[in-house]
This record gives sequence, structure tokens and C-alpha cells, in this order.
Amino acid sequence: MSDLQEKVQQAVADDKLTPSAAQNLNAWLTEPRYSDYAPLVAEAVESGDWQTLDDVFWTIIPFGTGGRRGKMHPFGSNAINDRTIGESAQGLASYVKETLGDDAELSCAICRDTRHNGERFAKLCAEIMVAAGFRVWFLRGYRSTPELSFAVRYKKASCGIMVTASHNPPSDNAVKVYWSTGGQVLPPHDRGIIQNVMTCGEIKRADFDQAVAEGKIVYCEQEVDAAFIDAVVAQSTPGPRDLKVIYSPMHGVGTTAVVPALERDGFAGVEVFGPHAEPDGDFPNVPGHVSNPERPVVFDAMIERAKEIGADLVVASDPDCDRIGLAAPLEPGGDEWSTLTGNQIGALLTDHLLEARQGSLSAEHFNVITLVTTQLARRIGDSYGVRTITDLLVGFKWIAGAIDENGPERFVFGTEESHGYLAGTHVRDKDGAVAAMLACELAAKLKAEGKTLHQKLDDLFWQHGLHAERTVNVQMPGSDGMARMVEVMEKFRTQPPIDLNGFGVAQLRDYKANVVQPVAEPGETKPLDGPTGDLVILDLTECGNYVACRPSGTEPKIKFYMFGYTPAEQLHDLDEAKAELEKQLDAMEEDLRKFAGV
Repeated sequence: MSDLQEKVQQAVADDKLTPSAAQNLNAWLTEPRYSDYAPLVAEAVESGDWQTLDDVFWTIIPFGTGGRRGKMHPFGSNAINDRTIGESAQGLASYVKETLGDDAELSCAICRDTRHNGERFAKLCAEIMVAAGFRVWFLRGYRSTPELSFAVRYKKASCGIMVTASHNPPSDNAVKVYWSTGGQVLPPHDRGIIQNVMTCGEIKRADFDQAVAEGKIVYCEQEVDAAFIDAVVAQSTPGPRDLKVIYSPMHGVGTTAVVPALERDGFAGVEVFGPHAEPDGDFPNVPGHVSNPERPVVFDAMIERAKEIGADLVVASDPDCDRIGLAAPLEPGGDEWSTLTGNQIGALLTDHLLEARQGSLSAEHFNVITLVTTQLARRIGDSYGVRTITDLLVGFKWIAGAIDENGPERFVFGTEESHGYLAGTHVRDKDGAVAAMLACELAAKLKAEGKTLHQKLDDLFWQHGLHAERTVNVQMPGSDGMARMVEVMEKFRTQPPIDLNGFGVAQLRDYKANVVQPVAEPGETKPLDGPTGDLVILDLTECGNYVACRPSGTEPKIKFYMFGYTPAEQLHDLDEAKAELEKQLDAMEEDLRKFAGV
């Protein structure tokens, strides 16, 4: 045993390093495939930086709902670096070749957002795909994730790679892997790719510049940009365009997607928010440096600017522009503004699209939501006579899959609670550009009627019942955090709470075991007809009220989703009902945190 391996073994004995980290670390020290990184690992071992070593080696970074994502570090099996990115590209190339056969014309579309090392990782992936026999359609500069999905379909590529970590902190990066459909990989392809990634040995690379000269890497951003904006604007709805908008790309790529789409759709009054306009992977002027449109605090400065110039709407997109957030005044011309949740935006856009297209709808047309999306979207769909597909796990890739399974020609709208939306069949992922365009169209229509988005939402509550949702994120980083997440999920499954906020827990839906288990009263456990995944839903005795719990597929955290509902026939004073429902959610959150020990 080498001196370095003895030090690693001693660190395990001293509880400074987990056994799994030691195993992965020793592999990077001794196996030929990691030889380029061994000197860096050895230096870290010599320095005794065991906490960092444990963080970057305690597991092998997995594929989740959004691909392979994590903190960047020059080395480590649980970090984003040249090796783990390279394994992802090599594993994708190997699996696509196995699946399509030797005679297939192989190609891959690749682009990236504004994050650190984005260009480096995009070029690395291109070099690997070329070495594996693929032609690469390469979009220079930064582009949106939905444009990558579009490029895969438009160029009829075998697959696609998007280098982005979406709304994660500046420390992170990732690759999202796409199939020929333009959607993120689904079973069985995800398992096949993972198997190839996990067994990846040598990573072969071509020279980037030489591949360009030989026509094996083809720059195509100008062609794809124009076609993508055409496809986005094709989803527009008729109506007024008199609207003053503050738009923020939050230091990301949105000026390549949202701005040209709004211009083409006839919106002349769009101001790009200056402090967030510069593409910058540090997201310097966003509170907390986290460009996530789910966070109301990121809108504060934008709202102040909107008040200064008399704007009607604030729109913000995340760094890769696949999600949006909105803020609007409570009343026309009013000084009091508020953001809207992802569920509320989804409900508003669902109603807007169905109303605009109701003359062409049939019972065969469908919307798509997930198991943790507001049921208001389903109830709106019911009122227009269209069906809503609801039994999907979290992640827009499942919505994309449902579009193809049920017939793209009948698809109307897809929405998820985390601010992801899609109208149209030009992509198979959420699209911030099309969502921003539709939101502006709705806001302009309402402005002409003397209303705001918030007042329209109230109209929907009066019609379909009051819906209030809340998502609670509990961060659990590192190896200890992963163990804690497993422990919390197991507790929900085996010892579920019998009461939340004074409401009994009627039953537990366990999507991992695919069973429905009675909780409040003794009864028979029954099979659950639905997808299989790490998700638990607690249905309360108060009809329409429930809680979902799941570990995030892209970040080290566990998520609680709470759903409150008051039927329309029980509503008398909407403001009082809202306050009461918020109190219920407060109490529910307190009980959940207490139960889970978080």
C-alpha cells in the first residue's frame, strides 16, 4: 500500500473520510483512466483537506431529473469537471451508437449558457462526439436550453447536449442530455446511458479546430436562431400589444430568446433591466447570486424600476431561459406589486391559451401537469372540455414524453410548479421564451380590460375554487445530507404522520413501492396505478388538501409540496379565505418540519 493510500485509510479510521469517498478517491489515485487527475488528488491528500475530499468523492455524481449537475471542482467523482463531463459525453456517444447501429448517420447538437467553464465543457463534449463518429451542430456563444431542444429536432440530430446548471448557484455547472425527440432522456435510454457512463474508461477526443476545418463540427447558430424564434412566435395569440414591460435575463441567455420573440410578437415597450443585462456566470447583481425566478426577492429591484417608469409587468428568466417568473401590480396603475407563484402563472397561462383556442378544441385535446402541480390547472381544463394528464413524476422530461405518447397534434399546454411552461411542439422541454410571450399577451389583454394578472387569478378562484400551494426546500448537502434525505423519506413511508394542521392523514400514496396505504383508519394496502419514483403523497381528510415529499433530482435538498383548497361554493369573502388558507399552510409546514426533524 502506498503512503497516500495509508493516509486515506487512516482518515477513514479517524472518521475524517467516509468509506465510499475513500473507495472513489483510491480509484482516482490508481486507475489509468484517472491518471491526468492523480497529481491533483495526491496533492489534496498530502494537504489533509479531508472535508473537500469527502465532498467531491463520497459518491459518483448521478443523473437526475435534469441530467448530471453539481459543484465544479478540478477533480472528483461527485463534482463537475473535465472527467465527469467527459464521461457523460462519452457514455452518451457509446449508447447512441449501440442503439442506432453502425450504419446510422450520427449527429449531436451542442450549446451552453453563460456559466463559468460553459464554453470549455461545450467544446470538450464536441471533441468527444466527433471522435466517436458524430457530426456536431454547434451553437457558438450562449443560447437557451429550449433552443438546444429545438436544434436537436430542427437538425434531425441523434442527440443533444446542453451545458447548464439552470438556476443553481455560480459554483455549479452541468450537462443536460437530450434524445432525438428533443426531450431529455427517458427510460430505458437513461439507464443505458448511465451504464455506459459508469463503465467509461478512456475518453477519446478530436481536435476542435481541426474538426471545424473538416466540417465535422458545423456552426449553425444563425440558422437555428431564426428558425427557433419563428417557431416561438407561431404560438402567439391575437390581441392587443400595448404593454410596458421590464424584462430581466438575470445575467443569463434570455436576450437571445425572450427579447427577439417579444419584438417579433409586436411588443415595443420592453426594457431590459440594466443591472441584470450583462451575461455573467457569477450573477453579481441578483440577490444571493442565485438567479432563480421562484425567489420573490430577485424581483424587488425590478419592481422598483417598474414603478419608476410606470411599467405594467415584470418578467424574469433563469440563466438558461427555460423558466420564467412574473410580478404585477395588484390593481391597474397601483403601487402595490406582488410576484406570482409557478402554479399561479401556470393556471393563468392554461386559461389564456384555452380561451384563445377554444373554437378549435375537442375532448381529445390535452394539457399536461405533474403530480406536484396545482389542481387548478386541471379544473380549468375540465371547464373547457379538454383532458389533463396528471399522473407524472416531477421533471419536464415526463411532460415531454406524455406529449409524444398522446399525440403532439392534440397537445395544448404543459405546466409544472417550478415555473416551467410549454405551448407548441417545436421543442420537448419547458420554454421561457414562449412562456414570456404568452404572459405578455395575457397581461396586455387584461390591461385593455382594466385588469391585472392578480385580478384575473381571483376570477379563476371564484370560478374553480381557491387554491393555495407552497413549496418548502430543505438543503441537505454532502454525504451526511444524502443519508438524512433517505432517512426522512423512509420515515414518511413507514411511520407517516397521522395528523397535519388538525386534519387527519387519510392515506399515503407511495410511488416508490406503488401502493396506497391507509393511515387515519385501519384498512387494506392497495396497489397504486401510477409512475414509479421516489415520491410520497399524504392525502388529508379535508378533500383537495394534500402534501407531497420528494428528494430533489438536481440539487442536494428535500422538497415538501403543500396544497390547500377551498371549493368555490364555500367561498364568501376571498381575502378572508386566502388568509385562512395561508394560516393552514403555515401550520402544515410547521408540523411537517417537526415530523421530519428539519
